[in-house]
Amino acid sequence: MDILQILIDFFTGYGYLAVFLVLLACGFGVPIPEDITLVAGGIISGLGYANVHTMFVVGMAGVLIGDGVMFALGRIYGHKVLRIRPVAKILTEERFHQVQEKFAKYGNWVLFVARFLPGLRSPIFLTAGMTRRVPVWRFFALDGFAALISVPVWVYLGHFGAYNRDWLMTMVHRGQSGLLIAVGLMAIALAVFIWKKHRARETASDPIHK
Repeated sequence: MDILQILIDFFTGYGYLAVFLVLLACGFGVPIPEDITLVAGGIISGLGYANVHTMFVVGMAGVLIGDGVMFALGRIYGHKVLRIRPVAKILTEERFHQVQEKFAKYGNWVLFVARFLPGLRSPIFLTAGMTRRVPVWRFFALDGFAALISVPVWVYLGHFGAYNRDWLMTMVHRGQSGLLIAVGLMAIALAVFIWKKHRARETASDPIHK
């Protein structure tokens, strides 16, 4: 039995609370695909076991609270959080260096991109909290913006494809690729914007151009 069917059976029996708790677990770094979890929530709404709009709200809550807890752990405990064994497994030294590189490249916007990077999502949020350079409002603004793109895509896709699983899985794979491409284009546009802004500052400060 695949993970999607396991989640569907679980959610059918326990409803919104089960969806919320599994999404929390995803946020805590448990290796359960967040997108498949949201699709499964959409499927049970399409099968009549839940309301799709309520499922969207539950999905948003589970995603944002899970992310917020990881950010808060890093912010409250700083580097001491790495003494917690489960956290140390999530934020390994290799991942920590990967996250630092992404912060250096994208700045705080990496918090937006993190929504689409399953393996680095939790380490990025932990690191953002540990640095204490990211205001709480900015964290939730960037993460919430990204969630408003991904969560409805998966929930409503699951809802409309509940009775056509082959079509649904094809669309899930396309959706995963499509979201990554969209995020990649956003990242390129952001990099160009930052570069142009940097060039404009250099030009303004250059005595030759004054």
